[in-house]
Amino acid sequence: MSSHHFVKEQQEPALLILQTEGIDFEQIAPLLEWVPTIIVVQEEVFKVISWGIKVDLILADMAFQKSNYSLLEEQYPVKFLGVKDGLYLEEAIQYLIATKHSAVNLIGFDHKNVFTLHEKLPFLDITVIDGKMRFYPVKSGRLKKWFTESSIMLHAPEGTFVEKKTAEESSIIEVKYATMLDLHEGTLELSSNEIFWIGEFLTEK
Repeated sequence: MSSHHFVKEQQEPALLILQTEGIDFEQIAPLLEWVPTIIVVQEEVFKVISWGIKVDLILADMAFQKSNYSLLEEQYPVKFLGVKDGLYLEEAIQYLIATKHSAVNLIGFDHKNVFTLHEKLPFLDITVIDGKMRFYPVKSGRLKKWFTESSIMLHAPEGTFVEKKTAEESSIIEVKYATMLDLHEGTLELSSNEIFWIGEFLTEK
């Protein structure tokens, strides 16, 4: 059942596009490989369609739905999901949880606001792509991972303490805004009593 041509299932992370400013199609292309469910806000629909992406769900208010009803035929089998008061993210996450998706990639979400997502993390794995960086939460408060030589950002409420361990040393980091770590290649352990997020630069091709 690995073919792209079968009916979509919910194992692959959905793609939720909230904003395309500062985002290139090349950044999104790798996320399309396994044909995820693609959800787009009304303001970005035509830009995303122009990239040749097949949209599954458009988050739209009633006025947009009425004036763009033809999209339902032109982009079949796309559907509208009604949204009031611009609450796109809330409606989309509610939809994903209700339809038993396990993960989502958020495109164009300001990483400074990721703490507002914490109450959703028990129900959904969330990765945020903001500009040239990808942020993911360490929900358990503990991460052990092999990194290449690179720089990463630690993102947590200011004043959060994170323990950093490598084969050579151990240290405690107090997270400030944009706390960057320069890493040597090797295994890194990070742990905290709180949920924290890691930002990695997207691979430039």
